[in-house]
Amino acid sequence: MTVALMWEARASDGRGEELLAWARAQELPREPLRRETFRAPHDRVLVITWWDAPYDAELPELPEPHGDLVTRAVHRWRFESVGDG
Repeated sequence: MTVALMWEARASDGRGEELLAWARAQELPREPLRRETFRAPHDRVLVITWWDAPYDAELPELPEPHGDLVTRAVHRWRFESVGDG
């Protein structure tokens, strides 16, 4: 089964590039099958990691950035693949 973990944060005003650099520099204790990093308007950063694991497996996630880098707590979601059809 493939599980995707989504991590999304919104940077403090004008600090989007700093949050993006911070997210890209975060190392996980294990390598996922795949990892992609995205940015969006309003200084938002999204990281998705894919894992070959059961839905309820304990998987490494990116931490919370230090308080003044973001405007709110990180949002996290977990999804399981249902195939391409």
